Amino acid sequence: MTAASASTPGLERRRERRVPVHLPMLVRGTDRSGDRFEERTSSVNLCRGGVAFATRYAVDLGTKLEISIPSASSAGDTEAEFSTLGRIVHLMPGKSERESVVGVEFTGPRFNRIFVSESTS
Repeated sequence: MTAASASTPGLERRRERRVPVHLPMLVRGTDRSGDRFEERTSSVNLCRGGVAFATRYAVDLGTKLEISIPSASSAGDTEAEFSTLGRIVHLMPGKSERESVVGVEFTGPRFNRIFVSESTS
């Protein structure tokens, strides 16, 4: 480890570029108290290997989640819904005291849809 790397512990380690896009999501998991939850939220950013989103539940690093992202195509088309498993690898404060932004690494299928950043549309 060099002095430069020791002084910059927060270096970007992602292999894929994150795209700022707001997609509706359904997240299921267990909070810090051991209670199961289900929350409708939306992504903050997304890549093929993970997603970041805001949550009002108190969760910890390593928490396992079930994630579903519906497609904008025809309603009821189960093939259009992306479902996967993930684990929380990053926690940040949210816009309020009751909210945090979590970064999740997909441990199940990866996201393979094509989408455009909202900052370019």
